Amino acid sequence: MRLDLFLKLSRLSPRRPIAQKLCDAGFVLLNGRVAKPAHEVHAGDEIMIRTMTSEIVARVISVPAARNVSRRDAKSLVEIVSKKELGL
Repeated sequence: MRLDLFLKLSRLSPRRPIAQKLCDAGFVLLNGRVAKPAHEVHAGDEIMIRTMTSEIVARVISVPAARNVSRRDAKSLVEIVSKKELGL
């Protein structure tokens, strides 16, 4: 599954265009490397998302087969490893 679609389905990003912009700007790292929106996501991968106010590190537990995931099931897709609030 594409990284931008996975970010949307797992609710790490509110919308897919926002996930694409974060990836294009270099704010999303997949296993320690800057990732493009079309990069494939697999179970066990580590995703780091940096924004101006926070840094989230999440581990992929499972990748859904469908393109629609309920809000309840979205929580089971990732495990939040760490979450830091960055002071400006």
